Amino acid sequence: MGHLLMVESWVGAMSRLLPRAITEAGHTFTFLTRDLHHYLRSAPEGVAHPLLGARNLVTADTNDLAALLPQAERLHGALHFDGVLSSCDYYLPTVAAVAGHLGLPGPAPQAVTAACRKDETRRTLRAAGVPGPRFAVCDGFAAAAVAAREIGYPLVFKPVDLCAGMFVRRVDDERELAVAHRALDAFPINARGQLRSPTVLLEELLEGPEVSVETVSCGGRARVVGVTDKSVGGAPGFVETGHMFPAGLAAEDTEAAARTAVDALAALGLDQVVAHTEIKLTASGPRVVEVNPRPAGNRITELVRHVTGIDLAAACVDLALGRQPDLAPRETGVPSAAIGFLLPATDGVLTGYDLAGDDGASPPDEVPDVTAELEGAPGVLEVRLAEPGTRVRAAADNNGYLGHLMATGSGPGDARTRVASLLAAVRPRVVAGR
Repeated sequence: MGHLLMVESWVGAMSRLLPRAITEAGHTFTFLTRDLHHYLRSAPEGVAHPLLGARNLVTADTNDLAALLPQAERLHGALHFDGVLSSCDYYLPTVAAVAGHLGLPGPAPQAVTAACRKDETRRTLRAAGVPGPRFAVCDGFAAAAVAAREIGYPLVFKPVDLCAGMFVRRVDDERELAVAHRALDAFPINARGQLRSPTVLLEELLEGPEVSVETVSCGGRARVVGVTDKSVGGAPGFVETGHMFPAGLAAEDTEAAARTAVDALAALGLDQVVAHTEIKLTASGPRVVEVNPRPAGNRITELVRHVTGIDLAAACVDLALGRQPDLAPRETGVPSAAIGFLLPATDGVLTGYDLAGDDGASPPDEVPDVTAELEGAPGVLEVRLAEPGTRVRAAADNNGYLGHLMATGSGPGDARTRVASLLAAVRPRVVAGR
């Protein structure tokens, strides 16, 4: 079977799903990282650490591509890799470059780089005629202020090289634009020790439902697995508060979103990838929000698997090995599935949870009981809640969740309604100033 080189990873759901897909298929992996402690600090609760499944753990400076390529070549000579992969956006261009350097399967590095750089995505899609918002690429506040007046407020302020909605903000005037700029300027290096680009995107604020199109591209053909609809909150940020698969859309809207996503992949030249393309369904038609050349996060891949039987993490592994993924839908008995996320409203320390109807006097060790009660509700697939003692901040992006609940539904929209109803009963207790 295959031996994969995994270059870094996220520490969330995909950090478990990708190793699981590798080992379940009978493959092995070597994990390459610049900072092993980054993963040990965030060990998942209640399960074996996913890195325990690695055949080898190797340390190298994954942020220095020039030094990494010859080191990867030496490792390849000794360990013999059959493919290279990662689930972390910040290392997808690196993985494509390493795979190309070693002569292993993978997408074109320039296509992956263009997808991961939001300014390059915008330019490429505009040149190809793929619909998106009006936008401006700006270096510095003075240029942004001029561009903002030309586009017109309200608009979206967006870093070109960050993920999970970090520092993406709606801005309604020049004062808010200045505040957004100052906040981003105070974050010059990302969580992986990489120097950020000072360039920002200003985009027309698009109105309409947001969906994502999950695709697998192989041999020059993009296969649409399905369309997920999304709930977004956390204004002035854009925090993903939930997802449902399949999206509850009219057939023509589903087809239009899928067609737009496929056109975007073609414009960028993306092939041999599982992709997650976010789309706004505006009154003027679908508009591309962004293209992610990796499987969806936030456990959307699990929603897809529960409904269709298609394993997008396994498809990612197959593509890295140069194999044709199995995308045949299976009867699962689950017509729809949804996930909702619990967000902290204030900064502080989590001391526990109450359920609606409690007297509010539950002890701090109530989490197991709350979890068990939620897990016992009809249709519930997963419940994950942060442990008491966790320090939290009011959610401003997709990194601040307190937990999630996933459930099935028996009809259109029913899964989302079930999840929303159950989560609405959960009352996190957060004590400020501790």
